[in-house]
Amino acid sequence: MSKLTEVTRSHAFVNMAWGAGVMSCVMLVGTLGYRVIGGSGYSWLDCFYMTFITVATIGFSEVIDISHNPAGRVFTILIATAGIGTLTFMLSAVTAFILEGDLNQKWRRKKMQKTIDALQDHYIICGVGRVGGNVAHELAMTGRPFVLIDAQQQNIDRYLAKYPDQLYLEGDASDNDTLLAAGVARARGIFAVAHDDTLNLVISLSARQLNPALRIVARCHDMKNAEKTRRAGADEIVSPDFTGGLRLVSAMVRPHVVSFLDEMLKSDDNLRMEEIVVPESFAGKPLGVLRSGSDYVLLATRHPHGKWLFNPQAQHVVQQGDVLMVMTTPAGRAHLEQWIQAGQNV
Repeated sequence: MSKLTEVTRSHAFVNMAWGAGVMSCVMLVGTLGYRVIGGSGYSWLDCFYMTFITVATIGFSEVIDISHNPAGRVFTILIATAGIGTLTFMLSAVTAFILEGDLNQKWRRKKMQKTIDALQDHYIICGVGRVGGNVAHELAMTGRPFVLIDAQQQNIDRYLAKYPDQLYLEGDASDNDTLLAAGVARARGIFAVAHDDTLNLVISLSARQLNPALRIVARCHDMKNAEKTRRAGADEIVSPDFTGGLRLVSAMVRPHVVSFLDEMLKSDDNLRMEEIVVPESFAGKPLGVLRSGSDYVLLATRHPHGKWLFNPQAQHVVQQGDVLMVMTTPAGRAHLEQWIQAGQNV
């Protein structure tokens, strides 16, 4: 259940409680009033019954005779008005408690779908487990828009507990309709990080068919399934078990390097290793125009399908499609991309 639904149902529950309290007071006042009006000739049950049929508008004959008692008739009018109004309020609160949560949920999903439909060059995360949650956290920290997909609402709810405004879809990520609803045709990349290798293979195949230009990174537990997943459409295969083993060895033999990389990967607002693709507007310019930046460090360049050129010289001229490897903050990356896209010196 979403946070909005919980708030709505909680509000309806409070209204029901208030209504029940007011109704109890009306019944109590009515019973005491009719006792005073009717006198000791009527029992407390008679007085309570008289109040009940008045509030409920049942229309039975009067238990307590007030035909010749103007004060009793005025009292009955007041009790009926208060009781009927309170009963109507209670019924509306009960109806809201039952229906309003679902209606608000539907309205929220419709609004969320409109937001997803407006996304461009975003990412899609298929699977919101431990791996998918870490992927989502890193994308959020680096300012990249994304949509979550998971077939289990409880998995999504665990993530929404920390990030309630996150865009998501509940559904089968291998289904074409679900991927299209997530904007796969306009997305920049997709993460197939479900818990099952077969499901990740099908997600890769479906996504590749829907958007041939999409970049797909898939999770694979068993490395014997890696080649199958790659042939299905994945650009990169990542095995948490395999990379975890390499990470353990590196922590032993290269502890300072690992510490440096961890600082960039784990910090919420610190440096990151980022890739920036040179657009046509910046092609033909030397790297020297980028050397004056104070919130980034240029480490290497690479021509498409070529070798990395580490610590390039200032006179090195970049071409369209070249990749710049920079060490920078999320804000520095956005600043650098903005200036390079505009074709200006930084």
